[in-house]
Amino acid sequence: MRRIMFTYFTSDPSSRALCSPMLLSTFSHFSLFHMAANMYVLWSFSSSIVSLLGCEQFIAVYLSAGVVSTFVSYVAKMATGKFEPSLGASGAIMTVLAAVCTKMPEAKLAIIFLPMFTFTAGSALKAIIAFDTAGLALGWRFFDHAAHLGGALFGMWYVTYGHELIWKNREPLVKAWHEMRTKNTGKGGGRSN
Repeated sequence: MRRIMFTYFTSDPSSRALCSPMLLSTFSHFSLFHMAANMYVLWSFSSSIVSLLGCEQFIAVYLSAGVVSTFVSYVAKMATGKFEPSLGASGAIMTVLAAVCTKMPEAKLAIIFLPMFTFTAGSALKAIIAFDTAGLALGWRFFDHAAHLGGALFGMWYVTYGHELIWKNREPLVKAWHEMRTKNTGKGGGRSN
């Protein structure tokens, strides 16, 4: 099982399997604490992002963010020659965090263990981007800073431009798909709801 997990659920540009780990690594974590931290942040921002985008669009953005952030990680690893495997939902979660902070920059946030210190979402986003930029530039290895930056930039881009460029233009395709399914259901070719 370890070989399968390492091959398909960790992203590494020197691996034989390059494409599927770009998505699958988003669902694997190094430890229970790693998973708990990521899931807490996702839970904290999920209601805001779902109210902004809706469920379908959120799922599409989240899965796309996993691939985009892993691709940015690949590029950084190729540029630096540091071919270390990485895993986790952090890049995709950074997309969610950045999207919410971009759309609601004046929202008040706090750290779970220090609730008495509040700050704006816009300030938090700037601090996170500065931290990950410094980590990438200085070669810190605690996090995959490139994946975090890729996710944050994707989230900022998506809520600013992506919804209009991508999501709204998918409507004719989705409508045709639903019409095709409705016709097939009426002819006995599909399942009924």
